[in-house]
Amino acid sequence: MRQIIKTVEAPQAIGPYSQAVVAGGFVFASGQIPLDPKTGEFVEGGIAEQTEQVLRNLSKVLEAAGTSLARVVKTTVYMADMNDFAAMNEVYGSFFEQEPPARSTVQAARLPRDARVEIDVVALAGGE
Repeated sequence: MRQIIKTVEAPQAIGPYSQAVVAGGFVFASGQIPLDPKTGEFVEGGIAEQTEQVLRNLSKVLEAAGTSLARVVKTTVYMADMNDFAAMNEVYGSFFEQEPPARSTVQAARLPRDARVEIDVVALAGGE
């Protein structure tokens, strides 16, 4: 069994995919880019602001699935430029201060809509 997650509190999918899928006790959240869900446009600013928006978007998707960032077990961070790593990492760390999840970080040749950062997550389903 799987459950498709969709919320208007996060940017809508811009392709044939779901914001998240709950299956096997986990929530698999699709990658989020720094779109403001109200305007559909990128947030103003650089990598720090973009990373913050991405994590806010992921938080809303996870909330819609009945879980939270605190239950994330794995993230993958895709960056347009690894030179932005320190600034991204500082913001990322503020969202995962206690017992941070496992993580991979890679530089991608290009991200959707030329975003500077995209992050996807896997979280435990259900509340704490």
